[in-house]
Amino acid sequence: MTQQRRHELIIEQISQNGFATIDELVEHFNVTPQTIRRDLNQLAKQQKIRRHHGGAGLNSSTVNTDYQTRKILNGEAKKRIAQAIAEMIPNGSSLFINIGTTTETIAKALMKHKNLQVVTNNLQVAAILSTKEDFSVMIAGGKIRHKDSGVIGEATEHFIRQFSMDFGIIGISGIDSTGSLLDFDYHEVKVAQAIIENSREVILAADYSKFGRNAMVRLGNISQANHFFTDKEPPVEIQQIMDEHKVSLHKA
Repeated sequence: MTQQRRHELIIEQISQNGFATIDELVEHFNVTPQTIRRDLNQLAKQQKIRRHHGGAGLNSSTVNTDYQTRKILNGEAKKRIAQAIAEMIPNGSSLFINIGTTTETIAKALMKHKNLQVVTNNLQVAAILSTKEDFSVMIAGGKIRHKDSGVIGEATEHFIRQFSMDFGIIGISGIDSTGSLLDFDYHEVKVAQAIIENSREVILAADYSKFGRNAMVRLGNISQANHFFTDKEPPVEIQQIMDEHKVSLHKA
């Protein structure tokens, strides 16, 4: 395989998954880690990708991957994370659930529970959970974002702040090396901040592709979570922050 063709396939793989580690690319292309590092450095220099410690991600910090693509990306990892979170939630709990394809997968994993009280700004989550007669599901008012049926805006944030829930389940677009939680929509971030502030325990859910992924709006920091559910070992920098702030790691 020529270097040019390998570069094209690397970009394609990163575009599909949002992030690719050096180890994954080494295994996929059957080349040395040094070769992949050179490839990634060259592509980053050409501004085709964004280089991160241990891998590379999408170059854009302003535009998220489209919703239908995100629904199928890392699907198995999301299911494992969702099941692990569901096992932690007792029957009869009250929950915030925010926008995201990961949180939609979590909603499906909660369907065997009983008597859950749910407040959400995600119409997809509401549609999933409202089929259970013993669940109470409340939808935050606001503006519907057509691309993913998320509800956002000042009215949404105000609604969220009327409640104090047992758990706040948060999905996120990116986590940088400082532990900052990143997303693409300022209005969505304001709602997520309100969820964090009004939850007794904050559960952050993110698969490995979110490590090092860039987005332009800072939601908060991983140190604000009580529990972090993911599918692979976080980078060392992230683990140090979690250890310092006593954030429990759950690896599905």
